[in-house]
Amino acid sequence: MDTPDVLAWRDGYIEALDQTALPHQVRTLRITTVDQLVEAITTLAVRGAPVLGAAGALGVALAVRQGDREGWDAARLDAEVKRIADARPTAVNLRREVTAVAGSIPQGRAAVEAAALAVVDSSATASEQISRRGADWLRQTCGSGRLRIHTHCNTGSLACLGWGTALGVIRALHADGALAHVIVDETRPLLQGARLTCWELGQLGIEHRLACDGAAPFLISQHLADAVVVGADRVAANGDVANKIGTYSLALAARAAGIPFLVAAPESTLDSSTPSGAAIPIELRADEEVTGQAAPAGTRALNFAFDITPAELVSAVVTEERLILPVTPRPPAGS
Repeated sequence: MDTPDVLAWRDGYIEALDQTALPHQVRTLRITTVDQLVEAITTLAVRGAPVLGAAGALGVALAVRQGDREGWDAARLDAEVKRIADARPTAVNLRREVTAVAGSIPQGRAAVEAAALAVVDSSATASEQISRRGADWLRQTCGSGRLRIHTHCNTGSLACLGWGTALGVIRALHADGALAHVIVDETRPLLQGARLTCWELGQLGIEHRLACDGAAPFLISQHLADAVVVGADRVAANGDVANKIGTYSLALAARAAGIPFLVAAPESTLDSSTPSGAAIPIELRADEEVTGQAAPAGTRALNFAFDITPAELVSAVVTEERLILPVTPRPPAGS
């Protein structure tokens, strides 16, 4: 794609592609303070679980630089680092990478920046490994022929760096000549599928169709997809998956239709400290993101940003290191 870097460290500040401006405008943000970074994360200008992890890592380096300029003591620096880690609660990558890089603070600014850049580099490398492993598994599972893939939200380079996770799997299938087309859910409430995934697929020359979220289970029931591939913001120890709201209905539809439901995510998204999906904090966002211009004034919303897909509905989880299959076999369709 002929676009600026999704996320980069520019010797003292973060440069990030503003994802709220896409697809109509390609705009970059120059982030020099913790306040600016937290705002970029909470407004979803910077988003996607792996990118959030990388942004959190760079955010620690940013906080150290700002602290040096402004004379922060250790307590203030710790508080600012915690603000970054707490900016979005559901995606475990953000807190995990912030915590990891913050461990380098006693070693000095250079060590912190080196640790942060290592996180960025590893994120890009991991996405290509996830993409290839996931594509290979789908071809083995679904058989020969060009596959029709249904996906949700945005999981490409905008969200993950490199090739992406779920969209990376799609990209690898396309490179192999094994992809027919992609069905993309619009993904409420912020239309990240319509705005971002369709934009990325268009940039890559991949055939795709946009679907309303509410239509997705019906389309799957009509045998218009051979597999569902999604990303994840957190995978609990028991295999429950937190992902963008609307994912659960796709998993139920895939089970009913007897097609694979594949979750593609980096190892950093697997959270052994969270026993099940019931323990995952689910972000509740502003009413206005749903009510927008259509609802009557004063209408309240239930704007959960994520849902939980139970492990028994997941056919496999693919990471950069391994393929995780369910402990118990999936029952046949219609059972």
